[in-house]
Amino acid sequence: MSSTIYLKTSEEIELIRKACALTSLTLGEIAKWVKPGVTTQKIDTIAREFILDNGGRPACLGYGGFPASVCMEVNEIVVHGFPSNYALREGDIIGTDLVVELNGMNGDMCYTFPVGEISDELYNLCRTTKESLFVGIEACKEGNRIGDISNAVQRYCQSRGYTVVQEMCGHGIGRDMHEAPEIPNYGRRSTGPMIRNGMTLCIEPMINLGSRHIVIERDGWTCRTRDRKASAHYEHTVAVVDGKAEILTSFEPVYQVLQDRFI
Repeated sequence: MSSTIYLKTSEEIELIRKACALTSLTLGEIAKWVKPGVTTQKIDTIAREFILDNGGRPACLGYGGFPASVCMEVNEIVVHGFPSNYALREGDIIGTDLVVELNGMNGDMCYTFPVGEISDELYNLCRTTKESLFVGIEACKEGNRIGDISNAVQRYCQSRGYTVVQEMCGHGIGRDMHEAPEIPNYGRRSTGPMIRNGMTLCIEPMINLGSRHIVIERDGWTCRTRDRKASAHYEHTVAVVDGKAEILTSFEPVYQVLQDRFI
């Protein structure tokens, strides 16, 4: 990843917005299939076909050798899990992290779904993680620094008894899936790059029920919690416009499918 932070023009932000709209619709399509008995490979196939049918490109597919269109994060998987023949079970949680390229720009987002009825323990983990996403977005404003986002997420989650993954982070986005700056989910206020109008950023808390420590599996991609306790992950793409963060992706297509069952 280059260390150069690219400030986007209003025209470029509009293109990213369109990519984000398709990303959001894809996540809504995925929501229809998250249920007991459905394999993660089936969900990946559905997402890939939906993206292609709507003129986009699944940007994760083939990225650095990644073999799928969606990162599947079941239970203790933090990020970068492969789709497989695993059939979702009642009580699981699954994060689906995807990037869609449209007209040369990328949109990136993640939602952690409940599979059927889940325990209060998992519900509260997911609820807190999603809330921390919006806490981080609130701190993303012109004149603040990246560390203000990081610290806001960390303090929110740790004050509620959860731990923050430190090895994985958010990032800038645009023509490339991963651009500068990196956006950790922990850190000190008033540190890191200055937030400026024209930045397009992916803010993505990855929060654990148990220890913060992770393990990378032998496939070189799959990242799971070391203690095998659950992890949750939510993500939005935002643009800094007129001094504050404008959310370009949307969970609304997910909410429309899940109705009163969403977290």
